[in-house]
Amino acid sequence: MVIRKSRREFLKNVTTIGAVVFTSSLFLKNNRIFRTLYAGEEIPLKSRVILAQDKKFINGNGKADVSFISRVIDNSLIKITDTNKPLDAWRKLFSEKDIVGIKLNCLAGRRFSPHVEIIEAVINGLRSAGVKEGNIIIFERFSKELKDAGFNIRKNKDGLKCFGTDELPASGYDSQPQVIGSVGSCFSQIVSSYCTAIVNVPVLKDHDLAGVSIGMKNFFGIIHNPNKYHDGNCNPYIADLNTHPYIKDKLRLIICDALTAQYNGGPAFKPQWAWDYRGILVGIDPVALDLIGTQIIEEKRKDVNLPSLKEAGREPKYIKTAAKLGLGVDDPALINVIAA
Repeated sequence: MVIRKSRREFLKNVTTIGAVVFTSSLFLKNNRIFRTLYAGEEIPLKSRVILAQDKKFINGNGKADVSFISRVIDNSLIKITDTNKPLDAWRKLFSEKDIVGIKLNCLAGRRFSPHVEIIEAVINGLRSAGVKEGNIIIFERFSKELKDAGFNIRKNKDGLKCFGTDELPASGYDSQPQVIGSVGSCFSQIVSSYCTAIVNVPVLKDHDLAGVSIGMKNFFGIIHNPNKYHDGNCNPYIADLNTHPYIKDKLRLIICDALTAQYNGGPAFKPQWAWDYRGILVGIDPVALDLIGTQIIEEKRKDVNLPSLKEAGREPKYIKTAAKLGLGVDDPALINVIAA
């Protein structure tokens, strides 16, 4: 039996142990990846992936432009939710009663982690849906990873929170493992005992074993033993993990930071294989979004005369496995790729 703390007890723990997130376009016209594969109403809204690529994401000072990013994310959500305005879109995905965890991927440090400005845009959207600041937590495995990526650690009771699982008692993981398919792991209490909803914010990058590390792989950062699940190109482990109710039932939105992307040498940052993509992918189907992200990486590898991921012995097989498990769509004919 898994022992779980109430959310009230969790918040009390957070208080006892205790960032501020600083409050026509080039929309893929010449990119071979961009195309609307199917425009009919038969495609469910869930299988839409919004892919925006624009020089305006970075301003003249070389910094990410939060105002432009916010507009792109708002427009993306309108298209995903089939609503008429950003407020309605955010409220369709989140309620004022939600406790929202924003899962980042900060493994590679400041030069290759989600931009602070993207997280600010997400928080502004959540606020518009009525989510209280005290019910928003930006998190990673370790607080050090967040600090190294440029986020300020906050553990106060009432305001915005930002800290690692390691800040919680008993290292922050549940005391008993849970088995789901081929995976047996203890989950971060942030996900198991606190959040009712999750926004997944990965970066777009190659992975030396899984093939890619995009959305689904990012959830290796909520279990205590991810090192055990890298055999066989991390398949079926990534897919199995994502079927757990803590992920499957709580994941509301994926925003992949592709302002800088990496096509080889991941998951650590290798500048010789990074490129200035200036893109963002938005979706609610984790399989479809990972597939489109993989296609972008494969196209770049082809452009620089690198072998495909399959030829390199690290095809991201977990994507097809995840589709078979019902987590989303991996058939390109059933994915609608749309410009924001």
